Amino acid sequence: MGTNILIVDDDREIAEAIGFYLRSEGYEPHIALDGIEALNLVRSMPVSLIIMDVMMPGLDGIQTTLRIREEHNIPIIMLSAKSEDYDKITGLNVGADDYMTKPFNPLELIARVRSQLRRYNQLGSAAETRAANVFRCGGLEIDDDAKTVKVDGDNVSLTPIEYGILKLLTANAGRVFSIEEIYEKVWKEEAYSAENTVAVHIRRIREKIEIDPKNPRYLKVVWGVGYKVEKQ
Repeated sequence: MGTNILIVDDDREIAEAIGFYLRSEGYEPHIALDGIEALNLVRSMPVSLIIMDVMMPGLDGIQTTLRIREEHNIPIIMLSAKSEDYDKITGLNVGADDYMTKPFNPLELIARVRSQLRRYNQLGSAAETRAANVFRCGGLEIDDDAKTVKVDGDNVSLTPIEYGILKLLTANAGRVFSIEEIYEKVWKEEAYSAENTVAVHIRRIREKIEIDPKNPRYLKVVWGVGYKVEKQ
């Protein structure tokens, strides 16, 4: 059985074109023409990645992503005809892992699909046989073998990107990483206009691990330099 990828777009021609490129790369594309159909498919079959259009009638891509994130950490690549930073940040804020503006190069989309799947599979792989690798910083604990995060004993659910950022900073507690370093080490791509993207993910991590995200105990900003996890 191939890797199931869900394409959510109310424009059937665009969805089928994306499906054609995905199928040519060995993936199994499935199409949903609206948010409700997408939610039903996610609940009825294993989905490894979602390509989500923002502008759809009824339940749009933002609302659908919010609903999916209540139950799943499946990688989501968001598509939109708009290119303003506001739309990109909104998509990332609600849980998207990546964002592309229409029209886009299909080869770039395939490359991003591969990148997200590789990261997701590495994080979720039960076949890894590395030695126990646990990072602790005060009440924050990351078990990199189990891919779990706990704060004061409570489990915290992170997306693969969020996990990658927090693991990088926690494993190197006290060290300040620039925005460019974080992006290149976690996304495995050259950093280009990465400030907003990284800042959005940092904000989402804080909302999940901090009692008071505006006065964080763990995840600190060093103005003009970057971010760090404070040694406890």
